Amino acid sequence: MTDKHRTDRAPRTGLALAATVLTGTVALYLSLVAFGNITDFDTNRQFVRHVLAMDTTFKDPELMWRALTSHAVQDAAYLAIIAWETAASVVLLAATALWAVGARRGSVARARQVSTVGLLMVLLLFGAGFLAIGGEWFAMWQSKDWNGLEAATRNVALAGIALVVVHLPGAAARHEGGE
Repeated sequence: MTDKHRTDRAPRTGLALAATVLTGTVALYLSLVAFGNITDFDTNRQFVRHVLAMDTTFKDPELMWRALTSHAVQDAAYLAIIAWETAASVVLLAATALWAVGARRGSVARARQVSTVGLLMVLLLFGAGFLAIGGEWFAMWQSKDWNGLEAATRNVALAGIALVVVHLPGAAARHEGGE
Protein backbone atom coordinates (compact mmCIF):
# COMPACT_ATOMS: atom_id res chain seq x y z
CA MET A 1 0.00 0.00 0.00
CA THR A 2 1.47 3.33 -1.02
CA ASP A 3 1.28 6.55 0.96
CA LYS A 4 -1.31 7.81 -1.50
CA HIS A 5 -3.62 4.95 -0.65
CA ARG A 6 -3.18 5.41 3.09
CA THR A 7 -3.94 9.13 3.00
CA ASP A 8 -6.78 8.54 0.55
CA ARG A 9 -8.32 5.95 2.88
CA ALA A 10 -8.30 8.12 6.01
CA PRO A 11 -10.68 10.82 4.70
CA ARG A 12 -13.03 8.17 3.37
CA THR A 13 -13.18 6.50 6.77
CA GLY A 14 -13.57 9.87 8.47
CA LEU A 15 -16.34 10.93 6.14
CA ALA A 16 -18.15 7.63 6.55
CA LEU A 17 -17.91 8.11 10.31
CA ALA A 18 -19.20 11.67 9.98
CA ALA A 19 -22.10 10.47 7.80
CA THR A 20 -22.89 7.77 10.36
CA VAL A 21 -22.84 10.19 13.28
CA LEU A 22 -24.86 12.88 11.52
CA THR A 23 -27.45 10.41 10.24
CA GLY A 24 -27.64 8.87 13.71
CA THR A 25 -28.02 12.28 15.34
CA VAL A 26 -30.93 13.21 13.10
CA ALA A 27 -32.44 9.74 13.66
CA LEU A 28 -32.19 10.08 17.44
CA TYR A 29 -33.60 13.61 17.43
CA LEU A 30 -36.54 12.70 15.20
CA SER A 31 -37.24 9.53 17.19
CA LEU A 32 -37.44 11.61 20.37
CA VAL A 33 -39.68 14.17 18.68
CA ALA A 34 -42.06 11.44 17.48
CA PHE A 35 -41.97 9.72 20.88
CA GLY A 36 -42.75 13.03 22.60
CA ASN A 37 -45.64 13.74 20.26
CA ILE A 38 -47.08 10.29 20.88
CA THR A 39 -46.64 10.24 24.66
CA ASP A 40 -47.48 13.94 25.23
CA PHE A 41 -50.03 14.15 22.46
CA ASP A 42 -51.91 17.25 23.57
CA THR A 43 -49.00 19.69 23.84
CA ASN A 44 -48.09 19.78 20.17
CA ARG A 45 -51.67 19.12 19.11
CA GLN A 46 -52.43 22.55 20.56
CA PHE A 47 -49.52 23.98 18.56
CA VAL A 48 -50.85 22.50 15.31
CA ARG A 49 -54.40 23.64 16.09
CA HIS A 50 -53.34 27.24 16.74
CA VAL A 51 -51.13 27.40 13.65
CA LEU A 52 -53.82 26.00 11.35
CA ALA A 53 -56.58 28.12 12.94
CA MET A 54 -54.38 31.22 12.59
CA ASP A 55 -55.97 32.47 15.82
CA THR A 56 -52.80 34.12 17.15
CA THR A 57 -51.79 35.89 13.93
CA PHE A 58 -52.53 39.49 12.96
CA LYS A 59 -55.92 38.20 11.68
CA ASP A 60 -55.64 40.08 8.42
CA PRO A 61 -58.98 39.49 6.65
CA GLU A 62 -57.13 38.98 3.37
CA LEU A 63 -55.33 35.95 4.88
CA MET A 64 -57.85 34.50 7.32
CA TRP A 65 -59.70 32.59 4.60
CA ARG A 66 -56.74 30.18 4.77
CA ALA A 67 -57.47 29.22 8.37
CA LEU A 68 -58.51 25.64 9.09
CA THR A 69 -60.70 25.68 12.18
CA SER A 70 -62.09 22.14 12.12
CA HIS A 71 -60.63 20.14 14.99
CA ALA A 72 -61.00 16.97 12.93
CA VAL A 73 -58.91 18.44 10.09
CA GLN A 74 -56.36 19.86 12.55
CA ASP A 75 -56.04 16.52 14.33
CA ALA A 76 -55.73 14.66 11.04
CA ALA A 77 -52.86 16.99 10.08
CA TYR A 78 -51.20 16.39 13.46
CA LEU A 79 -51.54 12.60 13.11
CA ALA A 80 -50.03 12.84 9.61
CA ILE A 81 -47.09 14.79 11.05
CA ILE A 82 -46.52 12.16 13.74
CA ALA A 83 -46.75 9.33 11.21
CA TRP A 84 -44.26 11.11 8.93
CA GLU A 85 -41.86 11.76 11.83
CA THR A 86 -42.09 8.13 12.91
CA ALA A 87 -41.51 6.80 9.40
CA ALA A 88 -38.55 9.16 8.84
CA SER A 89 -37.00 8.18 12.16
CA VAL A 90 -37.28 4.47 11.30
CA VAL A 91 -35.68 5.09 7.89
CA LEU A 92 -32.86 7.10 9.50
CA LEU A 93 -32.26 4.50 12.23
CA ALA A 94 -31.95 1.85 9.50
CA ALA A 95 -29.60 4.14 7.55
CA THR A 96 -27.43 4.63 10.63
CA ALA A 97 -27.11 0.87 11.03
CA LEU A 98 -26.29 0.52 7.34
CA TRP A 99 -23.54 3.15 7.66
CA ALA A 100 -22.04 1.37 10.66
CA VAL A 101 -22.04 -2.01 8.93
CA GLY A 102 -21.16 -0.70 5.47
CA ALA A 103 -18.21 1.39 6.67
CA ARG A 104 -16.63 -1.74 8.17
CA ARG A 105 -17.29 -3.75 5.01
CA GLY A 106 -16.19 -1.01 2.64
CA SER A 107 -19.57 -0.59 0.95
CA VAL A 108 -21.84 2.28 1.92
CA ALA A 109 -23.94 2.73 -1.23
CA ARG A 110 -27.09 1.36 0.42
CA ALA A 111 -26.49 3.48 3.53
CA ARG A 112 -26.20 6.56 1.33
CA GLN A 113 -29.45 5.73 -0.47
CA VAL A 114 -31.43 5.09 2.70
CA SER A 115 -29.95 8.16 4.43
CA THR A 116 -30.95 10.27 1.45
CA VAL A 117 -34.56 9.10 1.67
CA GLY A 118 -34.75 9.74 5.42
CA LEU A 119 -33.03 13.12 5.30
CA LEU A 120 -35.23 14.26 2.43
CA MET A 121 -38.24 13.23 4.51
CA VAL A 122 -36.97 15.50 7.31
CA LEU A 123 -36.38 18.35 4.85
CA LEU A 124 -39.89 17.96 3.46
CA LEU A 125 -41.46 17.95 6.92
CA PHE A 126 -39.61 20.91 8.38
CA GLY A 127 -38.83 22.83 5.18
CA ALA A 128 -41.99 22.39 3.14
CA GLY A 129 -44.31 21.58 6.04
CA PHE A 130 -43.28 23.95 8.81
CA LEU A 131 -41.35 26.74 7.07
CA ALA A 132 -43.37 27.04 3.86
CA ILE A 133 -46.87 25.85 4.72
CA GLY A 134 -46.97 26.66 8.44
CA GLY A 135 -44.77 29.73 8.31
CA GLU A 136 -46.04 31.37 5.15
CA TRP A 137 -49.39 29.89 4.17
CA PHE A 138 -50.75 29.89 7.73
CA ALA A 139 -48.71 32.98 8.72
CA MET A 140 -47.08 31.27 11.71
CA TRP A 141 -44.37 33.95 11.61
CA GLN A 142 -46.98 36.41 12.91
CA SER A 143 -47.58 34.49 16.14
CA LYS A 144 -45.60 35.29 19.27
CA ASP A 145 -46.94 32.23 21.11
CA TRP A 146 -47.16 29.51 18.43
CA ASN A 147 -44.18 30.10 16.18
CA GLY A 148 -42.05 27.07 15.34
CA LEU A 149 -39.96 28.68 12.60
CA GLU A 150 -36.72 28.79 14.60
CA ALA A 151 -36.93 25.11 15.52
CA ALA A 152 -37.87 24.17 11.95
CA THR A 153 -34.90 26.13 10.63
CA ARG A 154 -32.54 24.24 12.97
CA ASN A 155 -33.97 20.94 11.75
CA VAL A 156 -33.61 21.93 8.11
CA ALA A 157 -30.01 23.02 8.74
CA LEU A 158 -29.07 19.79 10.55
CA ALA A 159 -30.70 17.53 7.95
CA GLY A 160 -29.23 19.61 5.11
CA ILE A 161 -25.72 19.42 6.53
CA ALA A 162 -26.11 15.68 7.06
CA LEU A 163 -27.33 15.26 3.46
CA VAL A 164 -24.31 17.15 2.12
CA VAL A 165 -21.89 15.03 4.17
CA VAL A 166 -23.64 11.82 3.09
CA HIS A 167 -23.09 12.85 -0.52
CA LEU A 168 -19.49 14.02 -0.28
CA PRO A 169 -17.34 12.03 -2.70
CA GLY A 170 -15.05 10.66 0.02
CA ALA A 171 -17.94 9.21 2.02
CA ALA A 172 -18.20 6.32 -0.46
CA ALA A 173 -15.91 3.34 -0.39
CA ARG A 174 -13.15 3.22 -3.06
CA HIS A 175 -14.61 0.32 -5.00
CA GLU A 176 -17.93 2.16 -5.44
CA GLY A 177 -16.29 4.35 -8.04
CA GLY A 178 -14.86 6.91 -5.63
CA GLU A 179 -18.09 8.94 -5.73
